[in-house]
Amino acid sequence: MAGTSGGRPSIYPTLLYADAKAAIRQLTEAFGFTELSVFEGEDGSVLHAELVQGNGAVMVGSKGRGGVFDAAMKDAGTSGVYVVVDDVDAHHRRAVDHGVEILMPPTDQDYGSRDYMARDLEGNVWSFGTYAPEIPA
Repeated sequence: MAGTSGGRPSIYPTLLYADAKAAIRQLTEAFGFTELSVFEGEDGSVLHAELVQGNGAVMVGSKGRGGVFDAAMKDAGTSGVYVVVDDVDAHHRRAVDHGVEILMPPTDQDYGSRDYMARDLEGNVWSFGTYAPEIPA
């Protein structure tokens, strides 16, 4: 389920968390992401982390550490991210086994995808499914 097929994604969802270390634990343990890198400040906050899933990645950091991005995200709401996985039901079971809040169980969609939806520890909505549109060259 986790890992990387190489290359460089051109889009990286970026999420800030009050407890970035707990978020990284949940994303890796419950959702099957793989830690690519984690850079911590002297105070133990997560300055920047990269987690991979398939050929995509997400960047994670700690809220409240200053800087332009932190200031811009200060009053931002939660985010939603869609991640393509091969086996939706197995991925869902893993999330359930780790106590993740499930918003929608695995469901076959009219457009041919099978998805489920979950909420992380700080309210972000993660959708996992089989929908992977081709991007024309």
